[in-house]
Amino acid sequence: MSLNAVRQSVPEAEQLTADGPAGRGPRRSPSPGLTLAAALLGFALITLDASVVNVALPAIGSDLGGGMSGLQWVVDAYTLAFAALMLSTGAFADRIGSARAYALGTVVFVLASAACGLAPGLGVLIGARVVQGAAAAVVLPASLALVRQAYADPARRARAVALWAAGGSVAVALGPVAGGALTTAWDWRGIFFINLPLGLAALALTARAPRSERRPAPLDLPGQLTAVVALAALAFAVIESGPVRLVAAGMALVSGAAFLLIESRAAHPVVPLGLFRTPTVAVAVAVGSAASVAFYGVIFVFSLYFQRVRGESALVAGLMFLPMTALIPAMNVLSGKLANRYGPRRPMLLGQLLALTGLLLLLIPSPHTPPLLVAFLLIPLALGCGLAVPALTAAMMEALPQERAGLAAGVLNAARQVAGALSVAMSGALVAGDFVPGMRVSLVVAAVLFGGTALATRRLR
Repeated sequence: MSLNAVRQSVPEAEQLTADGPAGRGPRRSPSPGLTLAAALLGFALITLDASVVNVALPAIGSDLGGGMSGLQWVVDAYTLAFAALMLSTGAFADRIGSARAYALGTVVFVLASAACGLAPGLGVLIGARVVQGAAAAVVLPASLALVRQAYADPARRARAVALWAAGGSVAVALGPVAGGALTTAWDWRGIFFINLPLGLAALALTARAPRSERRPAPLDLPGQLTAVVALAALAFAVIESGPVRLVAAGMALVSGAAFLLIESRAAHPVVPLGLFRTPTVAVAVAVGSAASVAFYGVIFVFSLYFQRVRGESALVAGLMFLPMTALIPAMNVLSGKLANRYGPRRPMLLGQLLALTGLLLLLIPSPHTPPLLVAFLLIPLALGCGLAVPALTAAMMEALPQERAGLAAGVLNAARQVAGALSVAMSGALVAGDFVPGMRVSLVVAAVLFGGTALATRRLR
């Protein structure tokens, strides 16, 4: 969710327009269930698109070419645009109203999906993925605001938000399987064309949602711009090679320094640097980032491993992730229960140790390891990430005043998206040569990160 999605967009979204067109009296209130269905469908759609493409990468590379760096950009163009623009889209939704923002984001997402499916070359596909990611960054906070505005009763609202969040977890779980099935039964273009009927259905449901008032909201445009430049340059520095890498690294350093300077002086920064003076916040963001590095890097690398090294079809590759991803929603629920009983620190630490164990187990696969064995070796990582992430979110929320909860959640989610994008960039660069040794190095890097964050978590009180 964006930095201002809860703090600003949600209060605004609950102020509904009661009157219909002039002379027609009060508008009839639509069913909250329809609004929830619209928001859940949109949120699931943008979450699905972050993972569905991985299994289709070999087919995309075979059809459009571009090599390993091109395939990395197919994934990262979406994730980086999503992460960078998530910093300001909550304020944008405030300015035009959450219902309008949701509809606009969904329309752009559908059009960009069509452009992806029709792309004649890799450059067009990557460009359309950038637009998809930008649209997704608008849809996410607006969809949550729609859910919250539809339910006046706090208890019903809490259940609806939980359903909304569960929709995202299910989409993550189904992503690799759906990508494999569509690529095998249809074509890689099918993973984008399937967004069209789903997006249109979300728009049809949104037409029944209540209108949202517009509110003035501060925008930190210099901070947002330097964040985009810094993240894009950093991704270029990791993915590309030669002189481009050196130039991009220099741009990343300069724009990153400018971002920090701007944020330290801005009246309404997109990333308040003072948040990180709270140890729990700093550790939670670090753990969340480590989880994204491990999870998204593993999905990317093993999607290629199953198909390029083991020679399996896209469908089989997608099914090999099912034991792993199907457990994540259940672990999210268990994490919440453990956090309520023992506090968030224990499940947070246990989750990291499980994930660390899982990453070390994934050093076992070789070019001759049976795919089914690899599928089961993926499970401990899923258990660990599924246990750690809800707990670290709870820890972060407990460490801050309530009025800063939405802001902190946005920082956490943006950091996790950036970490996932950089993980794909790093993993792709490592496996571009000798695949299996490069894969193992990427796993060791993720394991070292988890080891460090586990030690930091242990020192929290």
